[in-house]
Amino acid sequence: MSTHVFGVRHHGPGSTRSLLDALERLAPDIVLIEGPPEGDALVALAGHARMRPPVAMLVYAPDDPSDASYYPFARFSPEWQAIHYALGRDLPIRFMDLPLANRIALRRREREESAERTAPDASSAEDDGAEPSAEPAEPWRGDPLALIAQAAGYEDSERWWEHMVEERRDTESLFDGIRTVMTALREQVEGELAQAPPILERYREAAMRKILRATEKEGFARIAVVCGAWHVPALEQRPKQSEDNRLLKGLPKVKTTATWVPWTYGRLSYHSGYGAGIGSPGWYDHLWSRSGDVATPWLIKVAQAFRAEGLDISSAHVIESVRLAETLAAMRARPLPSLAELNDATQTVMLFGESAPMQLIQARLIVGERLGQVPESTPATPLQEDLRAQQRRLRLKPSANDQSLVLDLRKPNDLARSHLLHRLRLLDVPWGRNGGREAGKGTFKESWRLKWEPDFEVALIEAGRWGNSIAQAATTAVVQEARRREDIGQLAALARQALLADLGEAIEPVIEQLQARAALAADVLVLMQAVPELARLARYGDVRKTAIERVDTLLDGLLARIFIGLPNACSGLNEEAAETLFEHIQGVHEGLRLLDDTRLQAQWQHTLSQLADTQSLQGIIRGRCCRLLLDTGAMDEEDAARQLGLALSRGNAPGQSAAWLDGFLRDSGQLLIHDHALWQLVDQWVCQLPEETFMQVIPLLRRTFSSFEAAERRQMGERVKRGPVALGSTHDHPGEFDRVRAETTLPLLSRLLGLEDGE
Repeated sequence: MSTHVFGVRHHGPGSTRSLLDALERLAPDIVLIEGPPEGDALVALAGHARMRPPVAMLVYAPDDPSDASYYPFARFSPEWQAIHYALGRDLPIRFMDLPLANRIALRRREREESAERTAPDASSAEDDGAEPSAEPAEPWRGDPLALIAQAAGYEDSERWWEHMVEERRDTESLFDGIRTVMTALREQVEGELAQAPPILERYREAAMRKILRATEKEGFARIAVVCGAWHVPALEQRPKQSEDNRLLKGLPKVKTTATWVPWTYGRLSYHSGYGAGIGSPGWYDHLWSRSGDVATPWLIKVAQAFRAEGLDISSAHVIESVRLAETLAAMRARPLPSLAELNDATQTVMLFGESAPMQLIQARLIVGERLGQVPESTPATPLQEDLRAQQRRLRLKPSANDQSLVLDLRKPNDLARSHLLHRLRLLDVPWGRNGGREAGKGTFKESWRLKWEPDFEVALIEAGRWGNSIAQAATTAVVQEARRREDIGQLAALARQALLADLGEAIEPVIEQLQARAALAADVLVLMQAVPELARLARYGDVRKTAIERVDTLLDGLLARIFIGLPNACSGLNEEAAETLFEHIQGVHEGLRLLDDTRLQAQWQHTLSQLADTQSLQGIIRGRCCRLLLDTGAMDEEDAARQLGLALSRGNAPGQSAAWLDGFLRDSGQLLIHDHALWQLVDQWVCQLPEETFMQVIPLLRRTFSSFEAAERRQMGERVKRGPVALGSTHDHPGEFDRVRAETTLPLLSRLLGLEDGE
């Protein structure tokens, strides 16, 4: 009987090639792989025809799915290829590590103990003079290989490992070298630095040794162990079995469930999940798929990516880039060009030194956009099954790419897609982002950005507590959320989200909560927050008219209270509170425009007139009320000019005048550009301000004018440059009519209008 331990790097293509060569020479009769024992029941699915990496083994606690761990695999991962090697030869496969049932329980215990230590009534470290528990030393907290990399003159351990292991060709001596290096490194970390392994690492390695001993007792002749290089010395230089048993005895345990989920190369580049954190999964995939020349095919891919974005990249660029990469590799004493040399050559030859386009290569090729796939027979929750069925029926295939989708809600399939995406957002699965309808009444378009993330699988598992279908789960989640929310503005927004998701059974409970909260709300500002969302809800309607009729009744009651209470709510406000009220007044106004109710609009205009004529209010409120009255036709331009003249008169404080002007003009400079009388009043007011006063009001004026469009500001600047114009003048600028210049345009105008010469 013999045991052979192969230390690899998780997701290393060079390690994978060396491992497969070593397995062919060894011809083992069982393969042990570092990983959760819960995955033993899933390993057969790895050989399914529809299983396409990257994928991840997901192990979670059913009582709290957020307590989960991922074990991702790419097609170039040593563990994945070891699994396929064993499956192809009908060899037994076992995972060896501390079960997630124990690890999740340990995490929970640690959280509980941490909560007890930080509780307000818990005794603090200062009470007894005890020192707080120290964090692990830096080599254990980070990457122990960084010590060797630094000693060898490398900036980081990833580059060192790539050059010394992944690019190595003599595979026979590779694993002996890894064993020697890791043994020396662990001796240094645990000896010279006087740092014992963290307790979790001790548990894990003890569990690995326990499984290894049990396998040896079964009488296998040749055992192949595939594990992270760091663990090789711990598996070959074993302590007594009794020590491991004593360490593992009494560990807490919880119930767990395991399944396969799709993964992405983008997610594989994150420093999360088991064995993840590689910076260039797309590049590693390229290395795995190419056994000979890797530089030329890679640079061809780079050229194709740039051409797809409209950059002019020729074959000559590719040829020169290959030559430069090979030259750089030779100068740096590298046997072959690595990613660093290829990136340098790309930026120098193809991009002429520009660095910005390299971000495209980083995202599309170096990291990659591949999304894995799992077979339909993979264990899944009912909610996951329902989503997959709807994705097939609606032809919405998940993708790791950021895709745009415009839905025409007049088409049944697009409408069903919209309902699904809105329901998923209510379940905290934001597969689609934005999803807003185009501005205007009765629109039928929705714009979405779709990108599938692996974490959505966990969110779906968590959402399974609400129901077994997407519609049922979203309905229950909305009803529960409505009971939790106190703010009626948020409740109104939730009701509209339920409407967009076509959750008829959820809308009425939300409306009931709205009515209850609104009946108790005494603050007019709180009531105003709910009007915009309720107006959208009432305007766009629902197939179930009963709920919308109740919205109309609720809106009538809210608006009546707002019309009565708003004048008192506006008095005695400071500048900050006035700014908040400004936004609420604008929101109510937009909501009433959507409702298109003549009676309500007349009452609103009466309230605005009261506010505009109340001199004791903040200037920004009075100015906005005048502007809204002007926009709706309740105030003509002459009255608006009179109000502006009064607001900007010398008798008013300059700060109040500037605030009134801010409220009147904010977000639209067209009125000021096209109304000559208003322009003159503002111009004269600014010109008569003393220098000291002008410096005081200029921040407010700058905020007002910064809200204008760039084209509007440019027109205003040109008009000011032409100089002042007398009030009542019919021209925008001084000076007599230039007849000679005007006559030069007549021939061209004649040709454009098709007139005969002389006409």
